[in-house]
Amino acid sequence: MNSDQITNLLSIILCVMIGVLFFLSIVYIVLKMKDNKNKKRLKEDISVNAKKQQTTPTKGQVEYSKESIFSFMKFDKIEDDMIVRKNGTRYLMVIECQGINYDLMSNVEKNSVEQGFLQFLNTLKHPIQIYTQSRTINLGASIAQYKDKLKVIENRLAKKQMEYNAKANSRQYTEQQLARERMEVIKERNLYEYGKDIINNTERMNLNKNILRRHYYIIIAYTPEEINNQNVAKSEIRDIAFNELYTKCQSAIASLYVCGIKSKILNSNELAELLYMAYNRDDADIYQLDQALNARYDELYVTAPDVLDKRMKVLDQRIEEEAIRKANEKLLEATEESEKEREVRKKEQDLQALISKMAKMIIDENEELVGTETAQRAKEKIDEEDKKNARKGGRKNEEKQETATRRRKKKIS
Repeated sequence: MNSDQITNLLSIILCVMIGVLFFLSIVYIVLKMKDNKNKKRLKEDISVNAKKQQTTPTKGQVEYSKESIFSFMKFDKIEDDMIVRKNGTRYLMVIECQGINYDLMSNVEKNSVEQGFLQFLNTLKHPIQIYTQSRTINLGASIAQYKDKLKVIENRLAKKQMEYNAKANSRQYTEQQLARERMEVIKERNLYEYGKDIINNTERMNLNKNILRRHYYIIIAYTPEEINNQNVAKSEIRDIAFNELYTKCQSAIASLYVCGIKSKILNSNELAELLYMAYNRDDADIYQLDQALNARYDELYVTAPDVLDKRMKVLDQRIEEEAIRKANEKLLEATEESEKEREVRKKEQDLQALISKMAKMIIDENEELVGTETAQRAKEKIDEEDKKNARKGGRKNEEKQETATRRRKKKIS
């Protein structure tokens, strides 16, 4: 290969490299121009959107409209113990089932449950859905009911206590009648203290939010076949769906009862609670459905009473509750003191008799050591001494009565 050929080859390679560089430079210029156009268009779009936001609502506000929320919830309404979906083209009815403790059953009971559940599955002629929902146990409603019942018991205890005090002070009743009345008061007091213990234990238990309870549901669906027929009214379609679903649910309940599972059809309020718990799992434990309904969240506006009237009502209620509580406490204290006073007075009156009785018991215990004859003579001496003291006491009482009569005569004269 001579020098001319090498020169020609190098010149060809140089031309090719220059062409490639020229092509790359053209591509770079075109891409740069497109990038500038995109940036300019983006700035124009931002300015246009900013002007629209000043005059029209934002996109986020449009998304959270009534229609979008109901489309997210996937049901239209709850009516006649049914969940209505897809504008009345699908109806659902829910059965709540009580759980059974399968592990604690015997083999015979387990076999009967399995056979019953197999029979339930064989009798099904339509699809079902089994749904399990876990809820934390909230005992707030039960505690409120317990407190209301405890107030009734407290008022009843105070009434019986006052009746017993009146009978005891009248001295028109025998000891047996008073003892019977006292036993009724003691029973009522024990019931009141037992109720207080139950409420305290239940409140402590309610503080533990880790206790869960599972609820088991069977969902049965129905789709009307003649839903597109214009001659059938919507009310008739709803009635047909209700009858069909109710028949299917009653058949399922009867089949489940063979397994030992008790179940029932949920009404409209229970269906609302079920859906509320499903859509508000985080807040349902704090703000329950009945509280939301009582808050009247679904009304456009509410009129609240005057603040001073509300405070006055709360103060009156507090005064009444505190007065009842204080009266009950003082009555109980007064009753305990009067009973103790009666016991002390009775013991003082029967002091000598109790001493003699205990002395005789001590002599009987030591009869083997001192001898039977000696023990008998000691008992006789105790009896003689008691008789002498009784005579002295009678004379003293007579003398007191005589002195009292003399003083009365002197005052009269």
